Amino acid sequence: MKGLEFYKLNASGNDFIIIDNRDGVIYRLCKDVPDFVAKVCRQHLSVGADGLILIENSDKADFKWRFFNSDGSEAEMCGNGGRCVARYAYIKGIAKSEMSFETQAGIINAEVSSSKVKIQLTDPSELKLDYPLRFDDTEIFISSVNTGVPHAVVISDDIERIPVDEIGRKIRYHSVFGAHGTNVNFVQIIDEGNVKIRTYERGVEGETLACGTGAVATGVILKEKGLVNTPVRIWTKGGEIINIYLEEHVYLEGESRVVFKGELFEEALL
Repeated sequence: MKGLEFYKLNASGNDFIIIDNRDGVIYRLCKDVPDFVAKVCRQHLSVGADGLILIENSDKADFKWRFFNSDGSEAEMCGNGGRCVARYAYIKGIAKSEMSFETQAGIINAEVSSSKVKIQLTDPSELKLDYPLRFDDTEIFISSVNTGVPHAVVISDDIERIPVDEIGRKIRYHSVFGAHGTNVNFVQIIDEGNVKIRTYERGVEGETLACGTGAVATGVILKEKGLVNTPVRIWTKGGEIINIYLEEHVYLEGESRVVFKGELFEEALL
């Protein structure tokens, strides 16, 4: 394991470990990749991250990724991870400033300009507005959409007072979303161009500082309801403002930051 290079990047407070796996090094070193991911992503005991990304070869785009949540589960797409992987690929010379990469959700186009990255997500699908979910004697009205991964959106007058982990977990595991569940976004409209957001992410199983696909889902749903214009600025819990463009296609734009690069030792798995 000694000498395995990795980078750590973050976008809006979402942090990711990125490894160049185009030569298949991870498969030679690890029999159980999800277990490897879960151990390396542990806070305090290892590198610590919200997720891990493997860059691999593609015959359809500049490269392909495999995206893993911190619990080792593999996800189709992650907006903030997409911003980070695009910047990494540009820094490492894997792709030019305008690039495309292959995901389980489809081909993603990205453009890197210094630390700012703009990515075109796959077209939203499965849009459903204003329907009730029942929990015992409680009823919550939500909207939902798939922006590469499934998202539920709950509109609130004051998201700071919401117990995100508690309510988010109930919605995430509700039977209406099937075995794979959903991510959950609690949003507060400031005006037609600005929205605050807090997100419960499946796979992390708790609140994160930001979620790119969740920001896009929020923009899509609120624009469909006539509540915001485009572009809309999404104010994340991590402090960054993400720009969402809702035009013929959907774009996510914001900064990605290189935190450090290092070498992974076997003791990181203990």
